[in-house]
Amino acid sequence: MKTIYKKLLFLFLLLPFGALAQSTLSGVVVDSGSNQPLPGVNVIVQGANSSTTTDFDGKFQLGGLKNGDKVVFSFIGYDSKTVTFSGQKTVNISLSESANQLQEVVVQVGYGTVKKKDATGSVTTVGAKDFNKGANVTAENLLNGRVAGLTVNTSGAPGSGSQIRIRGGSSLFASNDPLIVIDGLPIDNTTNTGATSILSSLNPNDIESFTVLKDASATAIYGSRASNGVIIITTKKGGKKLAVDYNFQYGSGRLVDKIDVFSANEYRNLIAGVFDEQGNQITPGIGSPSQVALLGNANTDWQDEIYRRTDFVDNNISIRGNLFGKIPARLSFGNTYQEGLRLTNNFTRNTVSTTLNPSFFDDHLKLRLNATYANERNRFADGVEGSALRFNPTNPVYDADSPYGGFFEYYNPDGTLVAGGRNPVAQLLQKNDTGINNRIFGNFELDYKFHFFPALRAVINVGFDESNGERNTFVSNQAASGPSNANVPFGQNEQQERIARNKLFDAYLVYTKTFGKVDFEAQAGYSYQIRQSQYQTTGNTFDPNLPDNFPETTIDTDNVLLGYFGRAKFSISDTYLFTFTMRRDGSSRFPVDERYANFPSAAFAWKLKNVAFKDSKTISDLKLRLGYGVTGQQEFGSGAERNFYLQQYTTGSGSSQYIFGAVPTPIAISNPYNPVLKWEETTTYNVGLDYGLFNDRITGALDLFYKQSDDLIVNAAFPDGGNFSNAGFQNIGSFTTKGIEFSIASDIVKNDNFTWNVNFNATKFERRIQDLAFDSDIFLGATGAGTGGTAQILREGYTPYSFFVYKQLYDTSGAPIEGAYADLNGDGIINGDDRYIYKNSDPDATFGFASTINYKNLDFSFNVRASVGNRIYNAVNAGRAQYDAIQDVAVIANLPTSVLDTNFNTTSDVVLSDVYIENGSFLRLDNVTLGYTFPKWIDGKASLRLFAGVQNALLITDYSGLDPEITNDGIDNTIYPRQRSFLFGANIKF
Repeated sequence: MKTIYKKLLFLFLLLPFGALAQSTLSGVVVDSGSNQPLPGVNVIVQGANSSTTTDFDGKFQLGGLKNGDKVVFSFIGYDSKTVTFSGQKTVNISLSESANQLQEVVVQVGYGTVKKKDATGSVTTVGAKDFNKGANVTAENLLNGRVAGLTVNTSGAPGSGSQIRIRGGSSLFASNDPLIVIDGLPIDNTTNTGATSILSSLNPNDIESFTVLKDASATAIYGSRASNGVIIITTKKGGKKLAVDYNFQYGSGRLVDKIDVFSANEYRNLIAGVFDEQGNQITPGIGSPSQVALLGNANTDWQDEIYRRTDFVDNNISIRGNLFGKIPARLSFGNTYQEGLRLTNNFTRNTVSTTLNPSFFDDHLKLRLNATYANERNRFADGVEGSALRFNPTNPVYDADSPYGGFFEYYNPDGTLVAGGRNPVAQLLQKNDTGINNRIFGNFELDYKFHFFPALRAVINVGFDESNGERNTFVSNQAASGPSNANVPFGQNEQQERIARNKLFDAYLVYTKTFGKVDFEAQAGYSYQIRQSQYQTTGNTFDPNLPDNFPETTIDTDNVLLGYFGRAKFSISDTYLFTFTMRRDGSSRFPVDERYANFPSAAFAWKLKNVAFKDSKTISDLKLRLGYGVTGQQEFGSGAERNFYLQQYTTGSGSSQYIFGAVPTPIAISNPYNPVLKWEETTTYNVGLDYGLFNDRITGALDLFYKQSDDLIVNAAFPDGGNFSNAGFQNIGSFTTKGIEFSIASDIVKNDNFTWNVNFNATKFERRIQDLAFDSDIFLGATGAGTGGTAQILREGYTPYSFFVYKQLYDTSGAPIEGAYADLNGDGIINGDDRYIYKNSDPDATFGFASTINYKNLDFSFNVRASVGNRIYNAVNAGRAQYDAIQDVAVIANLPTSVLDTNFNTTSDVVLSDVYIENGSFLRLDNVTLGYTFPKWIDGKASLRLFAGVQNALLITDYSGLDPEITNDGIDNTIYPRQRSFLFGANIKF
């Protein structure tokens, strides 16, 4: 018995030591850069079966540990970290992003993905963590300035679209817009009625990444519409852990700058002269007695009057998790409200988006469902900048005695209007122009890897996009700007409705196999896409005398695209990479004999790192790329012009018919047409070099490219009597684009507490017209002064849309001499033969720079863009900065103060002077943001980031106009100003 007691006592004494020998470790794992918790991190005991993962808050608990155990923390995209257990109860771990993560980045390409290190084409991906911050209402502004060769020029209007160009575009008269693909669905580039742009319905908060395909070896798989590059947008997907994100942002905007015109006092002095206190005239004015009589006593800055301080509010909430434990899902709600600088102008968007991406049968079957509903509401505002610049500043905004709604207008004693300018404030406030666009878009994709043949996958993708737009325009019967008020005492009201549908069906097979040192992938498929639309326009619904056949409906001809495509990829010893693609496309926009075209491409990449620099510690990545390909273009014209190969007839509208007896009869007239119209094609050659230095702490790319567009679809003159119009679309001419792109990104500092990342890119390209029909010039623009006149030209050997002007002569003091131009052809006569090509709107180079700094919980970022060498035709000055422009029909008008620089009197002889061609180079600080994160908010249940920033923070330029970023091929005839906004917001993660 004594022996048993001794054994029990010995066991009792060992219990505490056993408890110490096997214990539990808990803690939190965070990202070293953002200090945000990392869910899903693997926590494994080296050499044992014990493991766990972190929860949504980055927390973990691991039991059964013994002294000396090695606990390994690992997460995809991060460097692993090992901790030796020595009895500690808790440990906090910071994981750093892997320096080699670029090697494993997967990028989207047409109908599939590829590892970044294996890409053979010119491809750039921008992920969510690199998006531009700030008030980015439309999606494309998330990557403005981030990608070499890509420019995004956005108007100042709320929710407005952008002019997006990849490597300068490829066409003269056809579209230069890139093809945009959202989750596998190519979208129509036509903005629907009631909407502001093709991307205004997409909530930027739902986007995971952009992939920009720039050369033909990357884009040719899309064939049609890929001549101008491709932008693939991938939206966010569901996750395995429950997570809730809420984002709020508020901004207050204001006008940054104005065009200099004469103030009220300066204007009175200019017209009537300067007088001393006793009423004696010191300096005579330039106005006639009748003009002096039109001066008022008010002091009105019309630019101040048409603009306002603005509000911006953005709310977004997303919930992601695992439905029923098997279906990763995401649901998001978004609300955006943005006011424009112009009075009455605003934009509202409400979105609901859902994503399901489950996998079944051990990942043999993958399903992806993306669906978005967007309701977009707009209050549009006409461009009244021209009226604001010209309207008499000595007149008031309001006039209590005015029969025109209490607004000041010029009118006769009997109440009839005097010919001339109209009150710009009244034009905004007396017009109610509203639009609504309801849009549903998304896709369903099925990806099945055959169980009996796992090397083969079948993919089916079905996409749908439908938008229903409506726009109602009402002008008060008291508005002076209503042209038919005399006949319609009820005012004017016009309604427009448009339904647009875009349907897609893709099906393809993918075969993947490794043969020794050769990795092989083959792909073949079929694509069908149809775009449909119809319009309904109702005239003045308040006019009881409308014809019975109103409203009028127009159904556009369906646009059908058929595609057969194939791709083969080879990788030999992970060193030599080959990609070959072929697409055969058919478009309903061309006649039967020209309907189909073939678009091949080939690319080769050589991983020099694996050969010549295998042992280098400096060069961590080096890959040479060569690419060739052909892409097509079929986006041209609008409405009936898009089926220009068909002979189509136009009948008189409801208000334009012949009357035979009492019966109104529409008369059919043939439209111009071209029965031999065919595809415009662009051939691209690309040489690229991807590099990485110092374990990829520095990465980037260098690309040289050459593009040639042939069989240009140009709206050119027909021979006299050769068609039903004097001009129409024809395949004539060619032009080339050549350029160079450079990008570099670097983690300058990267440790647990401090990271600093910078990104820089530069692009230079040059466009030249090679051939035009009959070697003849094409003059562009209207003939009226101030609209650019025929100030631009298409001529062989020159950049498209070059300025075509007279060479101004100057006196000995350097002042321009009115009407004096150089006799360039030496015939002793100054006429149109003396005009010459002087500069163009293409920049010599563009630059983008972004910087992000994180210090513990503090973050600071900014992004800058620059353009050098682009020229602008200042049509504001060309059409208004002359003293004779004071007379505006029967009233008087203001002038830009730049008239003092030239002292020109008349517009007729000076509008095409090269004095109005100005340097549009600029440097713009797009956004500056400062934020602070509370990683353990609400007792560690959430993280909170507060931030403040400035949008459109700084602009440096010598251009005398309002803003040098002009979308109209360099013609500045007033723009919608870009506001400067001060932003505040919060990001909350549960």
